[in-house]
Amino acid sequence: QVQLVESGGGLVQAGDSLRLSCAASGRTFATYAMAWFRQAPGKEREFVAAITLSGGSTYYANSMKGRFTISRDTAKNMYLQMNDLKPEDTAVYYCAAGALKTIIPGRSRDWYDYWGQGTQVTVSS
Repeated sequence: QVQLVESGGGLVQAGDSLRLSCAASGRTFATYAMAWFRQAPGKEREFVAAITLSGGSTYYANSMKGRFTISRDTAKNMYLQMNDLKPEDTAVYYCAAGALKTIIPGRSRDWYDYWGQGTQVTVSS
């Protein structure tokens, strides 16, 4: 069984920064790509960023505009550095992991096999 646990969310003000973490346990994630999604109230869950197995390649939603950075350590943990946060970034952020299906990690929810419980990020103006 694979478990993903997010942490690092909270209540911040516009312009602040947050660093989200995702800790994986259980089955090894050596063959998994990982990604961040987010879901705002009343909206669909949307892709934020993905990172390959080695961490050598990253992919971002266009709306991030360079403010977010995804990274991965040599083991199983994944991070999302969020800078210059805006109220529009308010959402529940989810960590996801997917077994290798294609060389480039997918941007759709169906590509990912495991999900964390989510961590709330609230940005006030």
